[in-house]
Amino acid sequence: MAGQIAGHGMVHWNELMTGDVEKAKAFFQEVVGWTFEDMEMEDGGTYTILKAGDQMAGGMMDMTKMPVAAGTPAHWMTYVEVDDVDAAVGKTEAAGGTMHQPPFDVPGVGRIAIIADPTGAVLGLITPAAQQG
Repeated sequence: MAGQIAGHGMVHWNELMTGDVEKAKAFFQEVVGWTFEDMEMEDGGTYTILKAGDQMAGGMMDMTKMPVAAGTPAHWMTYVEVDDVDAAVGKTEAAGGTMHQPPFDVPGVGRIAIIADPTGAVLGLITPAAQQG
């Protein structure tokens, strides 16, 4: 993940979680002109980088092999950069939110957690690997 604008509180990355990557590729290529760069993940899956020209526009992955996503419809996940994911998660419940997935590390990417705000809207938090000590 590599966002265009960096800093605490800024949107860092957008990711499409879908059950049909090829159908989504065809749609977004036609509608917005994206091209795609597939890369193998450590778990044997494939992660697709969405590209607008030579710029990364986001990512896409097949969520059908993710047990945590069972029954979840296709959706976009937005990740907001925070200086310290663990600290932000620690503030979530006191602020009226809920934690959906506790903090975890993605090598070379950063530390991520999935939360929901008090209205139920789900959001990813990330401390990019480059910021981790």
